[in-house]
Amino acid sequence: MNILDLDHSLTSQAPIKQRLTDGRATRMDLLELGPQLRLWSTERNYRRFAERLQQRPKRSTQRPEIFFIGSGDYHHLTPALLADLPEPITLIHFDNHPDWVRFAPRRHCGSWVNRALKLPNIKRIVTLGPCSDDLQNPQFKGANLGALCRGDLQLFPWQHAPTKVWGRIGDGAGHEQHENLLHWRNLADQDWPTFLDELIRSLPTEAIWITVDKDVLASEDAATNWDQGGMRLTHLLHALRALATSKRVLGIDVCGEFAKAAHRNVLKRWEARSDQPAPGRWSESDLLRNSTTNEALIHLFEELFPCP
Repeated sequence: MNILDLDHSLTSQAPIKQRLTDGRATRMDLLELGPQLRLWSTERNYRRFAERLQQRPKRSTQRPEIFFIGSGDYHHLTPALLADLPEPITLIHFDNHPDWVRFAPRRHCGSWVNRALKLPNIKRIVTLGPCSDDLQNPQFKGANLGALCRGDLQLFPWQHAPTKVWGRIGDGAGHEQHENLLHWRNLADQDWPTFLDELIRSLPTEAIWITVDKDVLASEDAATNWDQGGMRLTHLLHALRALATSKRVLGIDVCGEFAKAAHRNVLKRWEARSDQPAPGRWSESDLLRNSTTNEALIHLFEELFPCP
């Protein structure tokens, strides 16, 4: 298990601290790069991260690589983890946000899905769980509805009202278009085991990568820098187990810790204040949910992918 230490949010959590101590996890010190990478990054700093990533322990062919990354402000680092995949995959993306904006600057945590779609071994991205207002007037916000139209991207909100669009997007696995509205197949209304079985049967590849932003979870299960979704931890654990027992998992990355950021960059400071809820909304007891949730995730990973 790889701990990418970008923001101090992980190493004090008991389940991670224990595994760093006994050697079941490896810490990569990226604190110097953390501020430059947070929210968005220049290509130069992104390349510096990718080069540092190559220094990690050699990938095992027997078990998936597992990464804990820190704040969801770093989700745009996921494509670097996918850059040298040995075979075609489907990317399963749990998130409260679609991260599909096309005109966001540089390498941005709100636009990384578009970067991932350009990678040669990504055959489809399936986004599960958004509840955020990113699905309101998406064309004004630069959403990549073209990928949705082509089926390269499938999106299943946890719970969201119909989305108004202009022009023909067409029907997809997670939506139907009626006149100028996309009516979503909301996961909160589905029988969860039945939906997962159907989803798994529809995937175009045998190999998958799973990326989790914990803001997909309800506030009872996580406390992040972003607005929280509606999925419960039990749903996420069920989905991870179903995916791992039906498909070959090449890797998993998890972000969505809470980490305060004193942005030196004026634009980043403005963006954080504009887009993110007030950081003072969480108490210390609220933040303990992240450790509890990470412990449940790690226990599941160790059960599903035991050391040889």
